[in-house]
Amino acid sequence: MGSVRALKGINVFQRFFSGKITGRQADLMARSLPKKKPLPGVKDIILVASGKGGVGKSTTSVNLAVSLAQNGQRVGLLDADLFGPSIPLMMNLQETPLVDDDNRIIPPVNYNVKCLSLGLLTEMKPAIWRGPLVMSATERLLKGTVWEPLDVLVVDTPPGTGDIHLSLMQNVPISGVLLVSTPQLAALRVTQRGAEMFRILNVPILGIVENMSSVKCKNCGEEISIFGQETDKVAEEMGVEILERIQIDPNVMTGSDTGIPVTIEDPESDYAKCFGRLAKRLLKKLEK
Repeated sequence: MGSVRALKGINVFQRFFSGKITGRQADLMARSLPKKKPLPGVKDIILVASGKGGVGKSTTSVNLAVSLAQNGQRVGLLDADLFGPSIPLMMNLQETPLVDDDNRIIPPVNYNVKCLSLGLLTEMKPAIWRGPLVMSATERLLKGTVWEPLDVLVVDTPPGTGDIHLSLMQNVPISGVLLVSTPQLAALRVTQRGAEMFRILNVPILGIVENMSSVKCKNCGEEISIFGQETDKVAEEMGVEILERIQIDPNVMTGSDTGIPVTIEDPESDYAKCFGRLAKRLLKKLEK
């Protein structure tokens, strides 16, 4: 009997999460949502996302933003990971932002990139927040900031598919999402589930970056795959393009800790050139 009860409970659970939203439910939900409006003076907004943590979203966001700026774009970088902000360290920013006469935040600039993070606005304390506070803080960082004029705003998102992602997509039109994953099947499957959320909400997927694709032997120069080689298979299943494969580079960790991105420290390195190509491919996609 115990197993029968458990099975019934699972069936109820599955029905709850797979049930379709009725028209009335959608209307009630829509009443509490913010009005989606473009950010004044911001041409395109790109989300850097992955359902899995630890795959290098922040590193990708930082080096992509710098590479876009090196390609002549006016670029902003928003750290939307409210619970684990790392952009201030990686972009070598410590000063608290100023506000203008309209109480809008003026983002500090480094490496020709306007940056904003909750880590610049609060002390080193955990953000112990629930949904409404999270969504309110996200909206404040997004709409209460002097971003204009910008060609591209890169948004570094947290792992998962939660309140922050929904708040971003409900507040402003998103030009596209850049997915980041390691070649490990476990990471790719979580990324695949995250991609489905964006599809459901009609947000274009620009492509996928295979991060930590391999490591190059210092002695022989051979490329060694250490996480697996499943990206092509999963990308085909998702129907998305692999925009770039990025190797593991020890200098990336050093640059992240010192606040000097590799694209600034060593622009002629293979790693930096990967981001140069990625930036140009994304710009072509945005033009279309």
